[in-house]
Amino acid sequence: MKLRIATFNLENLDDREGATPTLDERIPFLRPQLKRLDADIVCFQEVHGQEHPGQPRDLSALKKTLEDTRYQDYHVVSTRTTNGEVYDERNLVIVSRFDVLETRQISQDLIPKPQYNVVTEIPEDPRAKNVTWERPIFYSKISIQDGFEIHLINLHLKSRQPSNIQGQKVDNYTWKSGPGWAEGFFLSSMKRVGQALETRVFIDQLFDEDEKAKIVVCGDFNAHPEEVPVETIAGRVENTGNKELALRALASCEHSIPESSRYSYLHYGKKRLLDHMLISQSLLPYYCKSEIHNEMLHDESLAFAFDTKFPESDHAPFIAEFEI
Repeated sequence: MKLRIATFNLENLDDREGATPTLDERIPFLRPQLKRLDADIVCFQEVHGQEHPGQPRDLSALKKTLEDTRYQDYHVVSTRTTNGEVYDERNLVIVSRFDVLETRQISQDLIPKPQYNVVTEIPEDPRAKNVTWERPIFYSKISIQDGFEIHLINLHLKSRQPSNIQGQKVDNYTWKSGPGWAEGFFLSSMKRVGQALETRVFIDQLFDEDEKAKIVVCGDFNAHPEEVPVETIAGRVENTGNKELALRALASCEHSIPESSRYSYLHYGKKRLLDHMLISQSLLPYYCKSEIHNEMLHDESLAFAFDTKFPESDHAPFIAEFEI
């Protein structure tokens, strides 16, 4: 049986009034991409929730996007607030052809909140503050067939944009000082690596329960392959120096893709791989190939490259194929 697992950042998928481009303008671009994935399981990032009078917030924009595709009848699970409704913005969503046995979202449950004293804040505040992540880790256990279950982790790590520092911004695009910008960038890096650390702690918990656990970690890492968040989650022996941990190291599916095509994002003309698919070694016997559908990817960092000109997404989907 062929099994295809994909990850795709849909870039602020929404249907609220005033959104530009509109969902109706985006669907003719997104739907063919989704059909081409030919996937059995898709992990989505940046799926916004929609408000309806007298009803809980839902994922109607995603549901409308998936109409007339193979995914319209798939199981859909997503991140949720404490009230049980989807988040207003940037939900993590998994759609699966197979039964979802369990879901869990993790947000600073496995490691304590780091504390940090901001040094460039205006006015100065000597008190240490908790550093919190904006988005949880989203986990699902999926039954592929009898005796074959996948532990799937969908991630959207903190963006590379600097975190806000009180009193250090002139406006949304202008910083008052270089140190203020640098500290904002440092805080974002701390959050991104913190999410990666919590993910790795959870991965090891799965291995503690089953040393042959079939694990897939995918999503928008907002980090290049050689950077700390990716290395943290992969847990390679080259980094730990401990051969006893070798079977807990994850393999990066991107290495199956020719280097010239190994990118999912464009930034000022440079090819970047920010979206990743890592798998446990117990899945390697079934692994066949990977694809990144980046042929029509646009560089939205360039001048005048507004979303209205490019309604699809600024990320390319990443797909891994297995033979079960």
